Amino acid sequence: MTFDSDPGTTHSAVPSRWRRALDRARSWRPGLLVGPVPSGKRRWWSWTWRALLVAAVLYYPVGALIVENIDDDPQFAPQAVAPGESRAVATAAQLVTREVDHNTWTPMMPAFMPSGLLDNMPNFQRGIMSALGRFSTELMDQVGRVRGSSQTDRDLEQARGYLNEQPNIWLWQPSVSLLPSATSAQKYRAGRDRLIAYNKRLAAGQAVFERRADNLQALIDRIASDVGSDSAVIDQHIIENAGDLFDMRADDIFFFNKGRLYANYLILRELGNDFQKVITDRELTNAWNGTVESFRIAAQLDPWIVWDGWLDGLLIPNHLAAQGFYLLRARTQLREISTILQK
Repeated sequence: MTFDSDPGTTHSAVPSRWRRALDRARSWRPGLLVGPVPSGKRRWWSWTWRALLVAAVLYYPVGALIVENIDDDPQFAPQAVAPGESRAVATAAQLVTREVDHNTWTPMMPAFMPSGLLDNMPNFQRGIMSALGRFSTELMDQVGRVRGSSQTDRDLEQARGYLNEQPNIWLWQPSVSLLPSATSAQKYRAGRDRLIAYNKRLAAGQAVFERRADNLQALIDRIASDVGSDSAVIDQHIIENAGDLFDMRADDIFFFNKGRLYANYLILRELGNDFQKVITDRELTNAWNGTVESFRIAAQLDPWIVWDGWLDGLLIPNHLAAQGFYLLRARTQLREISTILQK
């Protein structure tokens, strides 16, 4: 037998699930905690892991943006060059200082550093050091000695050795030794110091810097050979990969060449001052200035994305081909100057 509730009696009905959710939404206030308030230790850990998570997410992209600096300033020039010193040697030394001390030497950085995410800057710096290594070699073999049978300058010999070291040596090289070793940056600093020591001895009349036409010719012939090699790399890559919109090596080649072109531009510009008498006597001023300008234009090419499109493409350019044009133009101009110096 059932009994009906007293129709005159009222009581609250159990709120539905949707009603309870609506009530909670209405009663919510920013900053108020639902449930028991955590202890101070638990609250500290809650904020700590969130902060660590944010730091981990931002570590590579933000760190890489801070580090990246493809410094192709065409106005870069040596400071405080004493009378009698070589401006080209001073430029090489101060360029090492800028890339190793003021900027970060990224080619040697391990993958767990933010700069490990970078690609273009390391290749740009490799190109710079490649040009400086070539210049130091020619200084030792040609310009820094009276004749081929004369003694090699000790400072230039050491500078050549240091500046031609591998660019990617960090604190450890497991393939060589488990013990710590001198980094690439440390070796480049040592090479820079030897160039500075040589320049000071040169100003004091205790070193040789032969400003002869045959020495200048030998130096620009070596640079022309490097430029020709770079253009051959571009040619082969275009033959094999032109039209590949996801070409991951095109920018490596482009920025390596850019770094070498930039360093050679600075060196050639200052060699024009060091060998001013030779250039003037051979009536090479206009030809020399035009060659230096070709290197400057090539070094200033800086696309946002390096495309390796078809050579006759309509929409997608081929930046390697554009760079290659100025490479070959600069090489031709160097060869013309070399021919005149040989006469």
